[in-house]
Amino acid sequence: MNAWTVPGYTESLELGAGASGRVVLAVHEGTGVPVAVKYLSASLRTRPGFVHDFRAEARLLGGLDSPYVAGLYEYVESPDGAAIVMELVDGVPLRALLARGGPLEPEAALTVLKGSLLGLADAHRLGVVHRDYKPENVLVGPDGASKLVDFGIAVDAGTRAGVAGTPAYMAPEQWRGEPASPATDVYAATATFFECLTGRKPYPGENLAELALRHVDAPVPDAEVPEAVRSLVRRGLAKDPAGRPGDARAFVAEMEAVAGAAYGPGWEDRGRGRLASLVALLPLLLPSARSEAFSATDTARTVLRQPPGGGWARAWRPSGPGLLAAAAAVVLAVLLTQAQPSGGDTERRAAEVFATTSARPGVTAGPTAPGATAGPDGPEGPSASATAAGASAGPSGTATAAPGGPDPTGTGPAPGTDPATDPATDPGTGTGTPGGPATGPGTPTSPPPPPDTSPAAPAAPAVKDITVSEFRQTGATTATATVTVVTDGTGPVSVSLSWFTGDVSGQPAAQDGPAQVVRRSGATRYTVTVEHAFTTLGCYWTVRAATSPASADGGASQQLLTRRCDLR
Repeated sequence: MNAWTVPGYTESLELGAGASGRVVLAVHEGTGVPVAVKYLSASLRTRPGFVHDFRAEARLLGGLDSPYVAGLYEYVESPDGAAIVMELVDGVPLRALLARGGPLEPEAALTVLKGSLLGLADAHRLGVVHRDYKPENVLVGPDGASKLVDFGIAVDAGTRAGVAGTPAYMAPEQWRGEPASPATDVYAATATFFECLTGRKPYPGENLAELALRHVDAPVPDAEVPEAVRSLVRRGLAKDPAGRPGDARAFVAEMEAVAGAAYGPGWEDRGRGRLASLVALLPLLLPSARSEAFSATDTARTVLRQPPGGGWARAWRPSGPGLLAAAAAVVLAVLLTQAQPSGGDTERRAAEVFATTSARPGVTAGPTAPGATAGPDGPEGPSASATAAGASAGPSGTATAAPGGPDPTGTGPAPGTDPATDPATDPGTGTGTPGGPATGPGTPTSPPPPPDTSPAAPAAPAVKDITVSEFRQTGATTATATVTVVTDGTGPVSVSLSWFTGDVSGQPAAQDGPAQVVRRSGATRYTVTVEHAFTTLGCYWTVRAATSPASADGGASQQLLTRRCDLR
């Protein structure tokens, strides 16, 4: 187990563990907010590719503001570890519900599919493909609502990122190593929907090659699901991505039309009630109810078993594309073998600490609210809720330096100083002697206090560079800015972001709301990502970044043309 823990949080139990890391339940000490902390495995921190992916997962979550996806509070990286602090979703994995209750009624299956699909839809809107939708990554809460978690292998749509995913839910194009698209996630969601209805995965297989052939060539087994939803299964499991709904939102629209026609008004309420009753049967799996550490198996592994008797698939023979997929599956098997973490890798430990604060509109407690000081401790520290992101802690990464730096206000006494005995603050009478207690006529001389052995606070560093590395519009009134700061020491530094709107290029015009301040210490490089909700609209939005101590160049700024303006 990784001995390093994120400063500023008290951990209570392990929610899950896998080959690439673990997820633990913790409480933010400054606010008392429960969170889920996802740690990258110590053996993978020496492999730059895994650390890069872990950072990328945090950056993705920082820009994804969705009620159907577990949100990011902060990402912390130090020489001793890397962790993503997330919203704690008090829910049970869909996999556990299926294992406990067997197949779901159609209304319940449609309801759990809809909630997690809406999470996918918000990701697809930003051009992100999840690539690992499966029952382990869907959490169902006590009220029957579902959320999507674990974006560990997510990529931008259109990216050719190699063969990756969980074999039982991988679309044909994933097996062939083709670029990922939102339709890839639609396929995986439909495979999960099929399993909810039948208790079985759509295609069995004894090995990766056989499984690849079936996903690429085998007929869609729609006859095994209720007739009312067969059209959804046929569409969602189409071999050609063009034959599926284009993205999750389009799939939700088709699903609602089918569900309304087949099951009438109230189908979703009835489905949510059934899911809630199933969760109630598994109370000890809820993070809020568990008091002992719990470790799950690596949920990224798929166990492939041959069904009794072989079934109809024994007579099926692969076509040409299927043979190609089989070859790809062999390559995948080799890659999966080589991708296992090696304990013998020893590279120099990374010395960076990334610091990204996710400041979302409407957040009033816990990790950072917009316009508030994003300090590491106290009521303005990390915002509230964090995700039990499935038991598999996959690699991928945006975020803040570890909480617990020096007093950001600078108004308290120096560390180790007792106001009652320090001569500089002692209001007593008599003649003071430098470095000693006050003495006067008739006053016995007391021995000097013991020397202060507490470590001195690090001096404020010089800021060598500050840049706005990214500034993009994320919604009709929201934008996200990413600022990188480089210093020559590990002392405290404050990063201030001010926002402006206007209608003239190159001129920021009016300031929109107060500046947002993020204070960090303990590293020489910080990457801070902050989201802002604009209250006054204009064709141009501007962000200005400055530091205290001030940087040599005075700061950095960037402007963007909003999507609401068409300058022709």
